Amino acid sequence: MDHRLEIIDDPVAFLAAAGEHLAADPVVTTVIASVTERLALADERGLPPGEHPRWWALVRDDAGTVSGVAMRTAPFEPHPLYVLPMPDDAAVDLARLVHERGEAVGGVNGALPAARLVAEETARLAGGEVRVHEHLRLFELGDLVVPPSPPGRLRLATPDDAELALAWFRAFGMAAAEQAGRDEPHQGPLETFTIDDMLLRIEQEVVWLWEDERGERVHLTGANPPANGVTRIGPVYTPIEQRGHGYASAAVAEVSRQYVEQGVRCCLFTDQANPTSNRIYQALGYVPVVDMVNLVITRPGPA
Repeated sequence: MDHRLEIIDDPVAFLAAAGEHLAADPVVTTVIASVTERLALADERGLPPGEHPRWWALVRDDAGTVSGVAMRTAPFEPHPLYVLPMPDDAAVDLARLVHERGEAVGGVNGALPAARLVAEETARLAGGEVRVHEHLRLFELGDLVVPPSPPGRLRLATPDDAELALAWFRAFGMAAAEQAGRDEPHQGPLETFTIDDMLLRIEQEVVWLWEDERGERVHLTGANPPANGVTRIGPVYTPIEQRGHGYASAAVAEVSRQYVEQGVRCCLFTDQANPTSNRIYQALGYVPVVDMVNLVITRPGPA
């Protein structure tokens, strides 16, 4: 089937063009939908877009229907592409188009096999190699199983919690990597978060803290504002000295319950190498949807 590629640099224009496609499978498209809506809101508020690449790609079939999407908006190194399902030949052509634009690409994240095809063609054109940074799995909540609750309570974070919440957001990547047996932290935007980013999330009521029976803050669960009726839960962080008490299970279950009662579907990502998170979430009723991958493209050094 013939296809054509379009690159769009305006999030509002992308949502207008791809909205129907994103809404058709809102769990698989959760990252692109929520990130794009967040950037559209940032533009509306007059926030600077940053110096990193920022664009979205549409794949259209010969009838003009959108058959695939991708984006490059990550503010963190190596500014990877994020690629969702699309025809194989379109994935290869996307890599070629980005190469023709003169962009150096150091990573590709997203759904298999499209992300792998983009990365492999990018590496071929650059004379580099592809290696797996981590294998991810996207889960959606089926029937919620509420676990026994530890002492204490879950509450929404307030502005007074912003500094601690920011520190825990930033600590999440390394903690998740350690649980998965890796030295490198999870690639993600959390390390680039600012206090203003955290205050906005607190204002949006998508950050929760678990307080133990003494009122001490012992756990954080975050989420993303729903897009197309789907929220993505995370990060989920418990300091090492507080682990093993069931705070994560109880908090994620309660956050999930609140969203379900609002008619919102819940999803989340796990690192396939992290046995703890995979066990916890499946015990709560989360079921696998699609496997994804974070790939790094290494380039040859100077001779």
